[in-house]
Amino acid sequence: MRVLVPDLPAFRALARPGDTSLPGADLAFYSNETGVPQGEAQGAVLWLANAATRDALLGTAGLKWVLTLTAGIDHVQGKLPPGVRLYNAHRLHDRAVAVHVVAGILAASRGLHRFRDAQRGGEWTRTSIPDSGLSTLGGKRVVIWGYGHIGKLVEELLTPFGAQVYGLTSKTEADLVDYRLAEADWVVLLLPSTDRTRGLVNAERLAALKPGVWISNQGRGDLIVTGDLLAALDTGQVGGAVLDVTDPEPLPAGHPLWERENVVITPHVASTTTDLLERGAAYARSVILDLLQGREPEGEVAPGDAY
Repeated sequence: MRVLVPDLPAFRALARPGDTSLPGADLAFYSNETGVPQGEAQGAVLWLANAATRDALLGTAGLKWVLTLTAGIDHVQGKLPPGVRLYNAHRLHDRAVAVHVVAGILAASRGLHRFRDAQRGGEWTRTSIPDSGLSTLGGKRVVIWGYGHIGKLVEELLTPFGAQVYGLTSKTEADLVDYRLAEADWVVLLLPSTDRTRGLVNAERLAALKPGVWISNQGRGDLIVTGDLLAALDTGQVGGAVLDVTDPEPLPAGHPLWERENVVITPHVASTTTDLLERGAAYARSVILDLLQGREPEGEVAPGDAY
């Protein structure tokens, strides 16, 4: 089985002479700089590829399956040739994203973003107790909109802090969605970008939330109408936001979101860890080995699924 994989040291290590960990696999290496090797291939591991490289990979003759080492699949939707099976890698990213979500909630609850800003200015800033804005998560209602693998991990991590966690899925009745969101102290967005979810958090939705609610978005930037969020931040309807994804993305210099003291922005790094490349290569190896040995890998995306 010939498999196209990223030209990275962690993947090169899978093809070292004498390494028999992938018997029957012929690994060929692609990159954005050198392109995609010529010839047929039965499989492709898609990761860190630009649009041109991605399209070349998906156009490879003989392709039977693609593993994208991402949790989301919006970058391949509508581009996969008929009959080619698709696998995603949510397990590779779940815990890192969940930790990022919880870290943002805890940091904002304790005002660390404000104290860091004061530190940068060399200011020892204290506020009176009633006006401190500092809290714990005891009794706070956290609504996770997009309650899948990551959402369940977020709940597991938040529970010891005393938070009341509620999960919403595509099967949750609309009335219950409205009720849970209206009572939330935090709304965590872990939804994919689809025709149904783009612009879901708009002026109407924000106005229906509890005044002072915080928004945490680690799903996709276009879930939120950015202008509506800015307006809600200005009126205090939204108390603040923790955003790992934005619309537009990357967020350009001078964008008004940068200037908001109560907005914490990270540059789409929720799933990033120092060992991510090594873990990605190990994950790809396990999927390739399953396929070589006739086992069904986890993470297959059914045709027509959005994630």
